[in-house]
Amino acid sequence: MARGTIVVLQVVIAIALLGSLVVQIVIAPLVYADLEGEAQWGRVALVTILVLGVATMQVFGVCVWILLTKVRRGSIFAESSFRAVDVIIGAIVAAAVLTWVLAALLAPGSIAPGVVALIGGAGVVLAGMALLVVVMKALLRQAIDRDTEARALRSELDDEVI
Repeated sequence: MARGTIVVLQVVIAIALLGSLVVQIVIAPLVYADLEGEAQWGRVALVTILVLGVATMQVFGVCVWILLTKVRRGSIFAESSFRAVDVIIGAIVAAAVLTWVLAALLAPGSIAPGVVALIGGAGVVLAGMALLVVVMKALLRQAIDRDTEARALRSELDDEVI
């Protein structure tokens, strides 16, 4: 991957992380205040889901940053890459669960059923993304195995050549 692409992606991630902090520090309290007429448990639940949902995106962004750094250094094909990938999978699954919890909280209220279904569908899409990352993790495993094989074969050839 070209260094320029990695830098651009890291800039985008940095901007997204800064924006997400604004959402957690500024927007979440404003949402809580806007829900003044609602039940206290509902206000707390919705703002908690918002803050935790943004946190899942922050975790995702940090892990992608870590992987981009490994790509830039040429060390992506290492066992340590799996920790970041596993955390990414966990973050996406957590976001899916939060989305389904939000849909469940909104279902008995005055929200249109179609909106609740759209939110639930977004949870299904997030779960599908987590499965996609699981597949990509398997591909990373295969690439690491092939890289290890190639290094072993090169080492054998180097030992055999005079």
